[in-house]
Amino acid sequence: MKYINKYITLFLLSSVLIFTACETLDLDKIDDPNALTPDQADVDFFLNSIQEDFVRQLEGDSDYDNNDNWSSGGNTNGDGLSLFGSELTRLQAMTNSSANQYNAVYKPSDSDDEWRNAYAGILADIRAMNKLAIPAGKTRHVGISQFIEAYIITAMVDFYGDIPYSETILGAENLNPKLDSGASIYDAALALLDDAIINFTNSASAAPAYDAFYGNDYGKWVKAANTLKMRLYNQRRLVDASAVASITTILNSGDYITDTADDFQYKWPGTNATQPDARHPRYGWNYRSAGANDYMSNWLMNFMDTNNDPRLRYYIYRQVSAVPGAEIPANEETMQCSLQSPPQHYIDGGFTFCYLNNGYWGRDHGDVDGIPPDGDKRATYGVYPAGGLFDDDRFTPVDLGVGGGGKGITPILTAAWVDLMRAELALAAGNTADAKSFMVAGLRKQIAKVQSFISVDASANTAFAPSPADVNAFIASVETKFDAADMNGKWDVFGEQYLVSVFGNGVEAYNFYRRTGFPRTLQPNLDPNPGTFIRSFFYPSNAVNTNSNISQKTDQTQPVFWDTNASAPVAN
Repeated sequence: MKYINKYITLFLLSSVLIFTACETLDLDKIDDPNALTPDQADVDFFLNSIQEDFVRQLEGDSDYDNNDNWSSGGNTNGDGLSLFGSELTRLQAMTNSSANQYNAVYKPSDSDDEWRNAYAGILADIRAMNKLAIPAGKTRHVGISQFIEAYIITAMVDFYGDIPYSETILGAENLNPKLDSGASIYDAALALLDDAIINFTNSASAAPAYDAFYGNDYGKWVKAANTLKMRLYNQRRLVDASAVASITTILNSGDYITDTADDFQYKWPGTNATQPDARHPRYGWNYRSAGANDYMSNWLMNFMDTNNDPRLRYYIYRQVSAVPGAEIPANEETMQCSLQSPPQHYIDGGFTFCYLNNGYWGRDHGDVDGIPPDGDKRATYGVYPAGGLFDDDRFTPVDLGVGGGGKGITPILTAAWVDLMRAELALAAGNTADAKSFMVAGLRKQIAKVQSFISVDASANTAFAPSPADVNAFIASVETKFDAADMNGKWDVFGEQYLVSVFGNGVEAYNFYRRTGFPRTLQPNLDPNPGTFIRSFFYPSNAVNTNSNISQKTDQTQPVFWDTNASAPVAN
């Protein structure tokens, strides 16, 4: 598949009036893109745009192509819901040079891109496409768009709470769409998925020219739809007394993702760096001649390293073998904190501070230091899921095109995560035996999936790949800790493994952390009084400024509808 940009102009009145959408299509089908109007556009062009914008809602855009719905600026590199969630759950370092107070780390303007992409990109394209697809009997196109819409609208609820939905994309009929309750939007999403399943199994006039996820295998699409339904039921189980029964019905059907081969994920084509950038965005941000951009989480790297996690060499790539303050002398220029003492609450809690052994050069949660000249020294994303380098102790700087060239994945729904969901349900029911069994099954699937990615990096020295004995020893150590812990401790052990296992999808991590409140063992904010953990984000600036029906929240402590916990997670 090759890529060009195609402009499609539509009305949208929830945040902006005119938008441009980036399409993917074969280069031998180039027409004048500026001449297209929605009624002239091809259904496949719309679906291509919907699929790309869908994955970018999670991952963002590392090159800020003018034809995408993303712009430079804001706190986070590349934007995307997954990055927000990853930073808050210590899967990537949450760093901001100006603030580590939660109310100031993520400003209203930081969400403008995500809001624009959801409404002006995905939902607007879906409405325009369906006007063409439904009369033409292209029900497979419609089914895919219904699945994507269900995921996107519920993810927006998960991050922002009540959002406009029923009155959006109405053009001049409604300039100020009202907020719908998160609960009603979840109901709408489940209905969309039921309709999608029908559209995946009925007669269709034509299959999409490009299905980025399953290559037009609609048996797999049905499994994915049922898996997403289970995920949504589990997400709202604290407020839905019938949620577990609904999940059980789907489990009894057997028609859901059980095998890694059926995982719902986006495979980034990689290699191409411009117009558009087809590499995994975390690769695009970090594999540069100037060195890495992101800081990896000290909590994550320390936890995986000290517990001999076999996934570590795949998740994290080290550019150097030693860190100032650890194996080599402290250095104020490259790591300012290496000359500082840890804050008292870090000492009291026994948390690692500033530097780690073995070259794991990262940052603590809430580090507000500036940016030193350490781009060629920071640990960064590895071969999974970003398509970078496998860590085989080569200790060479990253550069453009090395490793897998960005041919990574965005994991969205996986067989391993289904097992972990079943472990969570069992643990919530007090069935610790089944919880451990499902947890182990999920870990084995996840580790095997991750280890398969060594083939993405042709330069990897496979002698450094963990052996089956290494994997078995790690699994045994998790089981031992789980067995020895009290109930809260079991939740901590499970929660730690859950977060590590969803690395690459911060939406899953952020939702789990708020839903359960575990693990309690996460490294806290460097500021001993950072304010309450973010339970829902501020509404975007553009939405508040242009829609009279949206009033800004006073803070970010308001829980979303499914979060009925008495307080925010304790590991603040």
